[in-house]
Amino acid sequence: MTGRFFSWLLLLSLLPATAQAADEKRIEAALPAIDTLFADFQVDSHAPGLVYGIVANGRLVHVKGLGMQDLVRKRPVTADSLFRIASMTKAFTALSILKLREEGRLSLDDLAETYVPEMRGWTYPTKDSPRIRIRDLLTHSAGLVDDNPWGDRQTPLPEADFTRMLQQGVPFSSAPGSHYEYSNFGFALLGRIIANVTGQPYRVYVERTLLTPLGMTSSGYEIGEWPVERRAIGYRWEEGRWKGEPDMRDGAFGAMGGLQTSANDYARWVAFLLSAWPARDEADDGPVSRASVRMLAEGSNFTSVAQRYGASGAAACRQSLSYGFGMRIAQDCDLGLTLAHGGGYPGYGSHVMLMPDYGVGIFVFTNRTYNGGAGPAWDAAIALQKAGALIERTLAVSPLLAEGYAAAGRIYAAGDVGAARDRLAMNFLMDSELDSWRRKLAALKAEVGACRTDAQIKAGGGLSGSFTWVCEKGRVAGTILLAPAPTAQIQELKIAIKAP
Repeated sequence: MTGRFFSWLLLLSLLPATAQAADEKRIEAALPAIDTLFADFQVDSHAPGLVYGIVANGRLVHVKGLGMQDLVRKRPVTADSLFRIASMTKAFTALSILKLREEGRLSLDDLAETYVPEMRGWTYPTKDSPRIRIRDLLTHSAGLVDDNPWGDRQTPLPEADFTRMLQQGVPFSSAPGSHYEYSNFGFALLGRIIANVTGQPYRVYVERTLLTPLGMTSSGYEIGEWPVERRAIGYRWEEGRWKGEPDMRDGAFGAMGGLQTSANDYARWVAFLLSAWPARDEADDGPVSRASVRMLAEGSNFTSVAQRYGASGAAACRQSLSYGFGMRIAQDCDLGLTLAHGGGYPGYGSHVMLMPDYGVGIFVFTNRTYNGGAGPAWDAAIALQKAGALIERTLAVSPLLAEGYAAAGRIYAAGDVGAARDRLAMNFLMDSELDSWRRKLAALKAEVGACRTDAQIKAGGGLSGSFTWVCEKGRVAGTILLAPAPTAQIQELKIAIKAP
C-alpha cells in the first residue's frame, strides 16, 4: 500500500457524517431482492459467471460472485476474479486527459493533431469542417463512425500499425462537432495523445497515475501478467452452448476498452469518483483533483431523451441524456444525477452506474460477450431508492443565506417587508411594491396565523434555499434567492400556504 493511497483512504474514512448519504441498514434490508435480480440475470442471460458490487459511503458495502470464472477448471467467481471491463475503461482514459489538463500540459480545445501529427494530413468531409479537438474525441462528436463491432477487435493492434493507419487517414461519418456518434477509434486517439504528451505508453501512465495511487494492485492492461487462476475466462453463448473467446493482448486500442480489474479493485475506483461530490473545502489528496473528477459529468451539448434501463424503465419518466467525458450522463426523475457506462467486449460485459447525490455506485461484471447487466444494475438502484436507502446529501447553509433567511422570518413576523428593508436588493420593491407585500402578508397571516420561522432552511446553493414553516393553522412554504452582489441581499422571496 503506497503512502499516498493510505492517506487518500484515511481522508475518505474521516469524511463528516453529512457526506455519508446512504443508509447502510436499509441497503442490507434490500439485498435479498437485489441478489435475486443479479442471480436471475446470470441464469437468463447465459452468463458463465458474474460479480456485482454496491459502493456506499466510501466503501464496498456488498459484493457477490455467481457462477464460474472458468468453465473448464470449475473455478467459481469471487470478488478477486479478474474481468475485462471493456468500455468502462474509457473513464480512466478521460480522467487521464483531465489530469493532463489540470497540470497545464494540454487544453481540451487544443486540436488533436497538435499531439498526433499524423492527423494533420487528413481530408475532412466538407470544406467548412472544423478540425478535431480533444474535446470532440472525449464526447464522441469528432465525426468518426460508430465502430463497436470493429473497434473491440482492434485492442491488440500494434502501435506501429496504428501509426500507419493514422498516416493514411480515415473516412468520416460527418463533420466534426455536428452530432454524437460513438467512436472507439476516437478513444484510441486519446490514448495516443496521452502517450505523446507524457512520453510513456498509455497503459504505463494510467497504471502509475491512477491505478497504483488508488491501490488497484490487481488491475492493468496486459492480461498475460496475471496467472490464469485469477482470470475470468471470456465466453460467448452461441448455438446453445458456451464457446471460448480468444484472449487479446494490450495494444494501440487499449485506451478504449482494454482494462482488466476485480470487483475489490474496481470498488476503490468507484469510491474515489463518488468522493468528488459535493464540492467542499477539505484536503484534496486524490491522484486527480475533485474538480477534475466532477468534469466527467460535463461534455456534449448533443442531448437526447431515453428510457431508464431495467424493468422500471418503461413506466418511468424519460431521462435527459448526454455523453460526458467517458461517462453517460443522465438526469433521472427518481435517482437525480447519474453517471453510467456499459462495457461490451469479446468474452465480457459490464456496467457501472453512479449516483453522486447519494454517494452510491453499483457495478456488475460478466464473462459473456456483450452481456452488460445494465438492467439489473438500474433495477438495483431503484430497489435501494424504494427501500429508503438513498439519502440526498444536504448542502451546508452559508452565512449569507442564513442572514437572508433570518430577514425573511422578520418580514413575516412583522407583516411588512419594510422590517428588513436593509436586506432587500434594489429590484425587490420594483418587482412588487411595499403595499402589495403588506396585503399579501396580511392575507397569509389571517389564514394560518403566526408561524415558527426558525425551521432549518434547505440550501439549494450558497445563495438560495427553500423552507417550510409550521404555523398556528397550517404550514407556509417558501423559497429565497439572494442577489449576486457583495451584500447578497434578497432579490426574490416567495411564500405561500403549503398544500395538504
